[in-house]
Amino acid sequence: MNNVAIALLTALLGAIAFVLALAVRRRNVAAAVNAVVSLGIAGVAVAAAAGFEFGQRGFVAPELAFWTAVAGLIHSIGMLGPYDSIWWWDHLTHTLSAALLTALVYAGLLVTVGSSVSITVVAVAAVSYTVVAGVCWEFGELVARAVGEHYDVDPVLVYYGWQDTAYDLVFDVVGAALVVALDVRVFVDLAATAPGTTRQLLVWSSATIVAGSVLMALALFARPDGQS
Repeated sequence: MNNVAIALLTALLGAIAFVLALAVRRRNVAAAVNAVVSLGIAGVAVAAAAGFEFGQRGFVAPELAFWTAVAGLIHSIGMLGPYDSIWWWDHLTHTLSAALLTALVYAGLLVTVGSSVSITVVAVAAVSYTVVAGVCWEFGELVARAVGEHYDVDPVLVYYGWQDTAYDLVFDVVGAALVVALDVRVFVDLAATAPGTTRQLLVWSSATIVAGSVLMALALFARPDGQS
């Protein structure tokens, strides 16, 4: 990466760190936890793009580092208040995050099975993966609420009700559909550096998402108070 790209990525990480400092100052545990996670994920992506070499390419595509850092920053800022006060903030976050996930999955599928099935099948599979991942995230919000209620603490993920869940999934689909409709292949070269690893990541992540969703659903609907 050139110096300008490194400077921009450093600024994004600094912005997330600033959000973390604000969350700590406000004693907002949920916002602080989310900022730490966002900073960690974005930091790894940036470090991998800037500091490690894989042949003649960066170990992680710079585009992935930028996209991850921007998504993490928007989510972290949202936890400080915009999720509650700005009606479109949550929609933007879900669209951007879903688009990132879909772009990665779409690239992986194009590399691993793209030669054996039609592009339409690949597109549908990529969108379906993102939708299932979105359902898993929504279950995670419900679990976070249940844990918070049980221990009388603020949940690290905020659940706003079934209507908000429906909107979240709609904008997950919007982000995913944009990627496949525009045929975004920005991560194909990255996936192609190690097709075997890409295939394993797709298989194991799919299994983890499905299993996690089922387990969380069973745990939630089996609660003694009967609430979900």
